[in-house]
This record gives sequence, structure tokens and C-alpha cells, in this order.
Amino acid sequence: MALKLDGKKLPLRRTREDGKNDDDDVAGKKNRTEVRRVESCLDQPMDSDSIHEVVTYTPSLLPASHYDRDTTEPISCGLQTLDELLSWKRSEANPFNVTVVPLAPREPPLADSARRTLVSHDMMGGYLDDRFLQGTTSDAPYAFYHWHYIDIFNYFTHVMVTIPPAVWTSAAHKHGVVVIGTFITEWTDGAAACESFLKDEESYRAVADKLVQISHYYGFDGWLINIENKLSEVAVKNTPLFLRYLSDQMHERVPGSLVVWYDSVVENGHLNWQNELNQSNRLFFDACDGFFTNYNWTEEHLERIKDYSGLGGRGADVYVGVDVFARGNVVGGMLETNKSLAVIRKHNFSVAIFAPGWVYESHDDKTEFRKNQDTFWALLSDFLYVHRPTSALPFISSFCQGFGKSLYWRGQETERSWFNLSAQEIQPMYYHTELEGPGWLRSRGCPEDAWNGGCSLLLEGLIPVSLTSQVSAKIFSLHVPLPPKILVSLIYKPSDGISVSLELKTTDASLCTNTDRKQGSKEFKLDSVYPKVLDHGHQLASQFSQLCGSLNPDGWTVRCLQLELRGCTLREVCVSIQRKGEARDTAFTCRVGEIMLLDAATLHVPSDVVKGLCIYDVVWLRGAASSTSSTSSSLHLTATLRWDYPTEQVRYFRVYWRRLRGPNPRVPPGQLVLLGRAYSNLYRVAGLAVPEPAGVLELVVEPVNRKGFLVPESQWGRRSFSYTGDVTE
Repeated sequence: MALKLDGKKLPLRRTREDGKNDDDDVAGKKNRTEVRRVESCLDQPMDSDSIHEVVTYTPSLLPASHYDRDTTEPISCGLQTLDELLSWKRSEANPFNVTVVPLAPREPPLADSARRTLVSHDMMGGYLDDRFLQGTTSDAPYAFYHWHYIDIFNYFTHVMVTIPPAVWTSAAHKHGVVVIGTFITEWTDGAAACESFLKDEESYRAVADKLVQISHYYGFDGWLINIENKLSEVAVKNTPLFLRYLSDQMHERVPGSLVVWYDSVVENGHLNWQNELNQSNRLFFDACDGFFTNYNWTEEHLERIKDYSGLGGRGADVYVGVDVFARGNVVGGMLETNKSLAVIRKHNFSVAIFAPGWVYESHDDKTEFRKNQDTFWALLSDFLYVHRPTSALPFISSFCQGFGKSLYWRGQETERSWFNLSAQEIQPMYYHTELEGPGWLRSRGCPEDAWNGGCSLLLEGLIPVSLTSQVSAKIFSLHVPLPPKILVSLIYKPSDGISVSLELKTTDASLCTNTDRKQGSKEFKLDSVYPKVLDHGHQLASQFSQLCGSLNPDGWTVRCLQLELRGCTLREVCVSIQRKGEARDTAFTCRVGEIMLLDAATLHVPSDVVKGLCIYDVVWLRGAASSTSSTSSSLHLTATLRWDYPTEQVRYFRVYWRRLRGPNPRVPPGQLVLLGRAYSNLYRVAGLAVPEPAGVLELVVEPVNRKGFLVPESQWGRRSFSYTGDVTE
């Protein structure tokens, strides 16, 4: 911990109410390495709304690898050694790094995608701002949001076992993108590790079992296996057996999972990158789900792969590597990465794009990041294939990219410069397209103003004088079955001189049973429908308004619309823009704050209640916490909250505290103070300055409903928390 008083560090741990601390149970075990939770929810009586603490300053036993030294915030990290991997236990894992977002269904399914796109995210050693699992303050973070273009996301570092931060897994899963971690061995230490775990069946199965357990526990979907060191005869013989066992176990425990092998070692155990699939590395390809080639290929390499008999009809499982930094003798790279993809797609292979964070790292002006990233992915767009989310309604997005200059709630700014990819919502299509004559249309994320989250979707362009029809801006490409009656909410800010309407493109659901089973194999006739705008007195609009409460739009236009259909599937969501008045070249902007499509039959007050709110892993600190502006002598509380509530119904949870008793002139008794937002049923209170003992405070959890419906306070979670000084000190 980073709290100091009189020059001395005070990492502290609570004492139980029975007067014992946890080490009393293990007296004499000086070298004990197993970390024990100080307290769990099971220690707290469920028939009581209050718990009591004695403030005692004793060293914390919370694992340092799971908590930031400076802020005590929960963080993500990997495992450095084989011993760490083999000693990994679920009971000692990091619960904050568990994603609660399941892998969303998509169309076409990954298995039916003939030419896939894998992104391997390698940036500056990894575990940067994204390691903070509850988010952090950052003026210019890196984020990825072109999810509709990619199929697989690999989080890559040079740590032996790279466990993806849950913020990445959550964002990817919302878009139906598979997430894989990395198992890598390198250099002399890597060779020694391989000789150890590949020496026999028992050893390689033990490693594979741990990798499966880790993926299953944290909720991601597989592994990139990267052995970049020489292997002995025994080790290389066991490597395909290791891959097959790992793949089989992953498929059994994690449906839809993948194990991908990187082109490095060959069948004789030598480290010899081939830049292609051939007879010398086929045995590894045959034992797993995919093959990621090295980057120094030429078109001749691809031609040989295409003609290679060992390919066995698995061209989609060959991911041709592209280093965006263009290191070595490569085709394309940087702002010519499109040249790499053109050659790869010509031969109908999948692609693995390595280190696309180049667009961030290579530019000093990080404020231009969004522009640079959009430019890069636009260059590649002709060679990428869009997949469509297929989840049933509700469909909701306020276009938040998981970071921003400000954080907004219903158009009001609440805080500055933030980053949390767990907050990212379903992303729209970003593009620039030419219209007739001088006309053009662009879609981009804009952080200058937003309805919810960190940015809105900005549509801007020029309607040429010659264009008399409306401009249709595609926002989402979907595959969503529609109920008979739909309520649509559209929130936007248009410039003068234009009218705005929502256009939905649908097709007969019976035609969509096997839609897009092979990319580009079939097109369906789409019908444009325009939901009817409801006036404020309409029964549905009135019911929706009552459920959402006062919106205070402050310049935003809030429209409720209704649509009635039978047997239709939604394929596209568009915003149509029409010029008003006389024909002329008309420049325009339209900021879209939120689009929400709801089954009209689901308009009712949320009924679920936050249950089982408990407080554990309590640590008391005295000193100046870096996360507060309190004085150096203040008392600080750090603790974990856990509760039960269906997370699929919420955007997030607001976590508050309030003082019930105890001196604190800055906080009036009973006033709720926001601590932060949680994107799972878990939150770490870090460095909260509290009144001196004796005191009583209350911790409160408010579910923020996905549909924007207000959750009655009677359904929030509450737990009072009293504490006294240690009379023995």
C-alpha cells in the first residue's frame, strides 16, 4: 500500500470481531505462501443489515499482484513462471478479472466464416491503463472499437501466461468476438520451462489443465500458443500431444473456444520460422484449431500453402500474420497494411493483424488517436467482413467507446478524462463515403458531447444541390428477430436546415434461417420501414416516460417511435437525413446520442432486488490516500463489496456511501456520495476517507437499468457498517 505516516508505510489488515486475526490460526507457519481472504460473505449473518468492525492496523494479506500498490484498486496481471502457473488455484484467483459478459451470438457463426480476422494486441509490454479493472483516469488511453470487422482478439504480452484483462473480454464479447490469451516461452528460461512440462504426459497435461481452468474461471475463450525456443527430441514429440489435449479440454469446458499455434518451432525442434504452413510444421496445425504464420511471407509462400495437400480444406484456420509495424522484410504494414490484406484475401486465407496499436504508439499527438485509428481501419475495410450481432431485443447503444474527455449521464457531464472498456457499448459503423457531386457523409465517434458514456455518434457531411432524396446513414448491421410491436427511442441533436428520421431495414424472418452461412454467398431483399413518431400523450410514450423519469434533454431531441411488424428480422439501422427548404449545397451535422429498440411487451418497472450485499477483505489505513484529497492523518477504509443481481439487466451499478454517525463536516449525515461504477456484482472501495471512530456509515448499490428505467430505492442494496477503535491499543 502507498499510504505513509511519519515516513513509515502502513499496509494494514482488519482484526476479526472475536479478537483474533487470521494468522492466529496458522501460528508458527512463518513461510506460509498461501494467501487467505480475510473474510468472505459466508462469515456475515444474512439476517442482519449491519456488520461491525474494530479498527486495527495490521498487515494486509491481500495478494499484491491483484491490487495496485498506489491506489489499492484491483488490477489484472499475468503469470510469470511455470511454477506460478502450476500452483494457480481458483480460490486464490482474482475475482475482479472475471468477465460477466457472455460471448454474444453472431451471424455468421465463427465456424462458418471462410475468411476470418484475428487481431493480436501487443502494446508497450501490456497491462497499461487497461489493467485497472474498475477503470482509471486517463487523458489519452488506447482503445479498440472496430469490433464488427474482427472475429478473434488476442491479448499478447511477453509474460509466460498472459491473462486478458476483463475489460477487453467484456467489450469483445458484447460484439460476438472471441478472446484468447497467450502462453509463450522464450529464450533460455523458456527452453528450460518447455523441457520441464513437455517431458511426459503427466507434465504437459498438468499445464494444459491449468490453462483450461484459468480460461474457464476468467471467462475468456482460449489460447495462442507461442513456443519461441528450441525443443529437445522428447519435448517436440510431446508438443502435438499437448496441443491436442489442450484443444480437446478447452472445447469441452469452454464452448466456442480456440487454441491457435504460432509459426515458430518445426518438427525437428529447431526454432525456424517458416512464414507458411508446410510439412515441417503441419503436425502442430493438425493438433489445434488454427495456425498463425510468421510475418515475413511473400505471395509465393501463400501460393504454396494453397496448393499444400496438408491444408485439408482448412484454409480458414490459417491466419497469415501481418506486423503493422512492418518489421523485417514484409508486405505492406503501417498505412500500407491494406496491401498485405489484398494479397492474403486474394488467396482466401484468414489474417492475423499484429500490433494495430501502431496507430497510437507511432503518433505523438494522442488527441488525434480516434482520427488515426479510423483512418487505418478504413484503409482495410475492403478486405474485412462484417459480422452481425444476433441477440434478441432489447437492442441499446449510446455509442460509448469506453473512454472520453468527460463522462455523461442523460446529457449531463459527471466527471472528466476517464477510461473503462467495460463501459463500451455496441459500436456502430464508422466510415467516410462519397455522395454524388461534391457530396459526402462521415460517421465518427465524438467526445465533445454525449447522452450517456464518453461519446456520441457524429454524422456529418454535405448534401449536394443535385440530391433531392434523403441521405441514409447506416449505423448498425444486425441480425435481430423482431417481436410484433416495437418501441423505439431515438435521441439526437441536429444542425439547422435538416430533418432526421429513423430507418429500419428488415427482411422476412423465414428467409434468414441460414443467412450468411458463407460470407457474401447470398443477399436478401431489404424493406425500409419508418417507425411512427408518437406524441407525448400516446399511451406507450407516456408509459416509457414514466419508467425513465425526467430526462431534462438540454438541447437533445428525445423521440419515441412505434413499429408493428410480423415475422421480420432487423438487418440494418439507419438514420435518414433530409434537407429542408430550397435546394442548395447543405452542410450538416447530426449528433446521435442513443438508439434503443424495445419489445413493447416489456415496458414495466424492474422487479429484481439487490440481495446479499456483503463487505469483506477490509483494510484500515491511516495516511494520505492518493485517491483522495484528505489530510495525512485521515482514517481510510478499503473493502470489497459483493451482491447478487442479474447483470444482464443493467448498464452498471452505482456504488455510494453515506455517513450515518460520526464527525465529518464535509459530508452531511444521510447524503449519498458516489464512490464509483461497477460492471459486475463486485466493487472495491479504495481509500475512502471516513470519520474517526466510533462511526456508522452505509454502503448502497443502485442498479442502473439497461433500458433507462428507474429502479425504485426499495430495490437497491444497502448494508450499514459500524466501527470502533481498538481499546487494547
